Amino acid sequence: MITRIVITGLVTALFWSAPTFSKLPSERSKSLIAGLAEGELKNKLASCVSNELTASVFSIAHRGAPVEYPEHTREGYVAAAEMGAGIIECDVTFTKDRELVCRHSQCDLHTTTNILATPLAEKCSSPPDLTSSAPFKNVKCCTSDITLQEFKTLQGKMDVGNKDAKTVEEYLATVPRFKSELYSGPATLMSHAESVELFQSLGVKMTPELKAPQVTMPFAGDYTQQAYAQALVKDYVAAGVEAKDVFLQSFNLEDVSYWIDKHPEFGRQAVWLDGRYRDKKFKIGKPKSWSPSMQELAGSGVNYLAPPLWMLLSTDSNNQLIASSYATAATQAGLNLIAWTLERSGPLSGGGGWYYQTVKPAIDSDSDVFEVLDALAMKVKIKGVFSDWPESTTVYANCMGL
Repeated sequence: MITRIVITGLVTALFWSAPTFSKLPSERSKSLIAGLAEGELKNKLASCVSNELTASVFSIAHRGAPVEYPEHTREGYVAAAEMGAGIIECDVTFTKDRELVCRHSQCDLHTTTNILATPLAEKCSSPPDLTSSAPFKNVKCCTSDITLQEFKTLQGKMDVGNKDAKTVEEYLATVPRFKSELYSGPATLMSHAESVELFQSLGVKMTPELKAPQVTMPFAGDYTQQAYAQALVKDYVAAGVEAKDVFLQSFNLEDVSYWIDKHPEFGRQAVWLDGRYRDKKFKIGKPKSWSPSMQELAGSGVNYLAPPLWMLLSTDSNNQLIASSYATAATQAGLNLIAWTLERSGPLSGGGGWYYQTVKPAIDSDSDVFEVLDALAMKVKIKGVFSDWPESTTVYANCMGL
């Protein structure tokens, strides 16, 4: 069975000389371009849609290529590089023995791996209760429940789980929305150090996100948040990776400040992921509610700011895409902007979901992903964009010479 694939595109502009892959854009990219409204953008993209994909740091792979491949797996990372992603993300968390691994969340193993089908299920923070009428209602399996060696015995799967399932088989057989079942081969989990080695071999830059711990810190007595942030940098230093090829990320501003203070060569490109939209006091159109302000962020040494893409865009009276007041203020303060995440919502014909909440009047088809991308690149002047399917972003970046 093959589910309907719904993926959209997004990009950014960091310049880098990169290798060319012997790979042409897919029929999907051609179809999206063909569906654009007649005009300059469609003509430009159509003129180069048959060109080979060339890696661009404007194209950032979010968790690999999770539209089709299990996230944060070797197979997904390699696919992202083949699609021309010039920067690839490993979300970072830690195991019971304090080893860093690639997972979007510390406690997502029950939905992103086969752990429930292995003896390691017994070690989960909240294992399934198969004697209950709802055995998976409260299931929770964390990387901190197991060692790195145990983690490496698991296989990745698409991120989904059926809490109403009655058996493990039923729980694992759930089909995710807006994803593909085309890839059914093995999906190899990776330590952070292994991802660094792989990314070096692929010739891409790296953007690890230090994920918020879901266990009490300090962990195991003395593993503090700063020790965790330090361990991330240590893996790059040990591998001989130059700081200019690394964009450290965190939603925790204290992590970014730590890198700026203790590792300025890495801190210079550290990215603060702006999650203030969760704060009821934060209003996107009211700068006085932004704490810290854009000027305060820049003054503290932050150079890169990464909000969800809807915070960077708005529409004018004619329903045309424009830069938001938030984006304008960030640019005026000298902050470099990175957007997330392009191919992660539902069909744009239905409004696009959470990631497009401020621009729904301007989109009515999946092809409009290129309109959104063009507005982010040309009007907001973003430096990069995360995508769950980097090909469309690469196509756009290559065509526009980004």
